Amino acid sequence: MPEGSQDTNVPYAIRAYDAPALREALRKMYVIRKFEEGAEASYMRGLVHGTMHLSIGQEASAVGACMGLTDEDKITSTHRGHGHCVAKGADPARMFAEFFGKETGYCKGRGGSMHIADPSRGNLGANGIVGGGLPIAVGAARSAKRLGTGAVTVCFFGDGANNEGAFHEALNMASVWTLPVVFVCENNKYGMSTSMERSTAVASVSDRASAYSMPGASVDGNDLSAVAEAVDAAVARARAGDGPSLIESVTYRWRGHSKSDRNRYRTKDEIEDWMSKDPIPRFGTMLVEHGVLTTDDIEALEADVDAQIEAAIAFAKDSPDPVTGEATRDVYTPAA
Repeated sequence: MPEGSQDTNVPYAIRAYDAPALREALRKMYVIRKFEEGAEASYMRGLVHGTMHLSIGQEASAVGACMGLTDEDKITSTHRGHGHCVAKGADPARMFAEFFGKETGYCKGRGGSMHIADPSRGNLGANGIVGGGLPIAVGAARSAKRLGTGAVTVCFFGDGANNEGAFHEALNMASVWTLPVVFVCENNKYGMSTSMERSTAVASVSDRASAYSMPGASVDGNDLSAVAEAVDAAVARARAGDGPSLIESVTYRWRGHSKSDRNRYRTKDEIEDWMSKDPIPRFGTMLVEHGVLTTDDIEALEADVDAQIEAAIAFAKDSPDPVTGEATRDVYTPAA
């Protein structure tokens, strides 16, 4: 099906994007999965200290939401933000270097897993504070509107953050000022160990959009095409000057909340059911069915990503450690 076809029986992603863009989307999904698996293995081997929050199973949400963005467009991320970094164009080698506390990392080894940022690609950073990216996104969108840049900010946050005061303040302010921002809630069903049903009064996070006079939609977050369709429409609306939107991307994290999570609040059957909805082969099958790639193409692509991740880990391990005497470099305080 040629790019731009309006046949609604064809998935949106196939209609809206050309073959190289679709291949790149699948590649990024594999990079996210392999990066997370490599990070988990590195943690088990003692190469990474502290904790981490993995997004295995949520790859379609991050990549689908970022497909239509440019480097001038901004994103704000979360404590579970590795996938957002990759989706916005981050280099896995520099990400691993940041994990390993090395000088070649995005934040020179000072930030670690939860504070990777890449302003050159419009990534304003992950955030260890639940809901912390919401007001930052509003600020970025306010700046874009005042300066007339035409840039849009996509704000990722989780279902746990939708009950934070910052969520309500951010959506209200964005609507009052008609700001070019798209709020994307990645609802993976649990805020730490608390289920959405036990913590949130509304059935869907997107139901809250009407309270702030903005469009709201819930989509299958494991379907890259559905995510891209919803977010692309919201981005186009924001870019046209029509203000913010709220998208709920319903997905699932296969791993626990963090490395200390023993997963006692979820059943094995529930986890296995969601694993059967793996977004990567789902998107790959779509591409094969519509003649974008062959199964051999996908196998070769996966092998290339395996090699890329192996090289990225080697780069991080071989990178220099920060110099102790420069611990205060890039730390700024007001003059006395």
